[in-house]
Amino acid sequence: MGEILYEFAQLGQQMRVSAIDTETNVEVVILAPVTATRLQMQNVAGAKLRRTLEKRSQNQTAATKSSGRYA
Repeated sequence: MGEILYEFAQLGQQMRVSAIDTETNVEVVILAPVTATRLQMQNVAGAKLRRTLEKRSQNQTAATKSSGRYA
Protein backbone atom coordinates (compact mmCIF):
# COMPACT_ATOMS: atom_id res chain seq x y z
CA MET A 1 0.00 0.00 0.00
CA GLY A 2 1.24 3.43 -0.90
CA GLU A 3 0.57 6.83 0.57
CA ILE A 4 -3.04 7.56 1.59
CA LEU A 5 -4.66 10.81 0.52
CA TYR A 6 -7.71 12.07 2.44
CA GLU A 7 -10.42 14.40 1.19
CA PHE A 8 -12.99 15.99 3.51
CA ALA A 9 -16.30 17.55 2.44
CA GLN A 10 -19.00 18.68 4.85
CA LEU A 11 -22.54 17.68 3.92
CA GLY A 12 -24.88 19.24 6.48
CA GLN A 13 -24.22 17.56 9.82
CA GLN A 14 -22.05 14.86 8.24
CA MET A 15 -18.53 14.81 6.88
CA ARG A 16 -17.80 12.85 3.70
CA VAL A 17 -14.27 11.42 3.93
CA SER A 18 -12.55 9.85 0.94
CA ALA A 19 -9.38 7.80 1.39
CA ILE A 20 -7.32 7.09 -1.73
CA ASP A 21 -4.34 4.74 -2.03
CA THR A 22 -1.85 6.45 -4.36
CA GLU A 23 -0.26 3.15 -5.43
CA THR A 24 -3.45 1.42 -6.63
CA ASN A 25 -5.80 4.42 -7.05
CA VAL A 26 -8.42 2.57 -4.97
CA GLU A 27 -10.83 4.95 -3.21
CA VAL A 28 -13.24 4.35 -0.34
CA VAL A 29 -15.75 6.78 1.17
CA ILE A 30 -17.21 7.03 4.67
CA LEU A 31 -19.68 9.40 6.26
CA ALA A 32 -18.93 10.60 9.78
CA PRO A 33 -20.56 13.06 12.15
CA VAL A 34 -19.00 16.51 12.05
CA THR A 35 -18.42 16.17 15.80
CA ALA A 36 -15.82 13.43 15.21
CA THR A 37 -12.20 14.52 15.20
CA ARG A 38 -10.19 14.59 11.99
CA LEU A 39 -7.98 11.80 13.36
CA GLN A 40 -10.99 9.59 14.13
CA MET A 41 -12.31 10.09 10.59
CA GLN A 42 -8.91 9.31 9.07
CA ASN A 43 -8.56 6.16 11.20
CA VAL A 44 -11.95 4.81 10.10
CA ALA A 45 -11.43 5.68 6.43
CA GLY A 46 -7.89 4.26 6.48
CA ALA A 47 -9.08 1.02 8.07
CA LYS A 48 -11.81 0.66 5.44
CA LEU A 49 -9.25 1.25 2.68
CA ARG A 50 -6.90 -1.41 4.12
CA ARG A 51 -9.77 -3.93 4.37
CA THR A 52 -10.79 -3.19 0.79
CA LEU A 53 -7.24 -3.68 -0.49
CA GLU A 54 -6.88 -6.94 1.48
CA LYS A 55 -10.14 -8.29 0.03
CA ARG A 56 -9.07 -7.37 -3.50
CA SER A 57 -5.73 -9.08 -2.96
CA GLN A 58 -7.44 -12.23 -1.64
CA ASN A 59 -9.88 -12.26 -4.57
CA GLN A 60 -7.05 -11.96 -7.09
CA THR A 61 -5.15 -14.78 -5.38
CA ALA A 62 -8.25 -17.01 -5.39
CA ALA A 63 -8.89 -16.24 -9.05
CA THR A 64 -5.39 -17.32 -10.05
CA LYS A 65 -5.75 -20.60 -8.13
CA SER A 66 -8.99 -21.61 -9.87
CA SER A 67 -8.83 -24.16 -12.68
CA GLY A 68 -10.53 -21.85 -15.13
CA ARG A 69 -12.97 -24.57 -16.20
CA TYR A 70 -16.62 -23.81 -16.71
CA ALA A 71 -19.49 -26.29 -16.42
